[in-house]
Amino acid sequence: MDAIVYTSNTGSTQEYAKLFSKKTGLPAYSLKEAEKKLPSGSKIIYMGWLAAGSVKGFGKAAKLYGVRALCGVGMGKTGSQIQDIRKQNSVADTTPVFMLQGNFDMKKLHGVYRFMMQCMKLTVGKSLVKKENKSADEKDMLDMLMNGGVRVKEENLSDLYGWYAKDGANL
Repeated sequence: MDAIVYTSNTGSTQEYAKLFSKKTGLPAYSLKEAEKKLPSGSKIIYMGWLAAGSVKGFGKAAKLYGVRALCGVGMGKTGSQIQDIRKQNSVADTTPVFMLQGNFDMKKLHGVYRFMMQCMKLTVGKSLVKKENKSADEKDMLDMLMNGGVRVKEENLSDLYGWYAKDGANL
């Protein structure tokens, strides 16, 4: 494995890339930095933020590099949405996919993304407020939508660390 390459919107994906880099010794580059520093075809772990199930920057990274694992960072619980991410981004069954829960701060969003999340807060938030017997995941989502939240934690990387120790380091 040559590097971690990431695209971050509000900082969560960058935090995860830096945490993973620190533990593994792999260099972490934003996609822009990687284009200047990594040769085409380099073997990478790609991390990107999620927007409507799409991992931002993944298409470009997949054209430039050999993506050996994909990590989406979003509001959903760590470990959730894996099949949706795989399908939405047309990821081969042989490529490991991970979902990491990121932070949420409406003030850090800009333009269309802020508007989209404000709409989501109004629609999804209202329906969750009204719902009785909310699951723990639904309570967490409602809390994040209404209050923002910090969810980036090293422990969220445990599945990725496990894959890397077993298979990824030897790629």
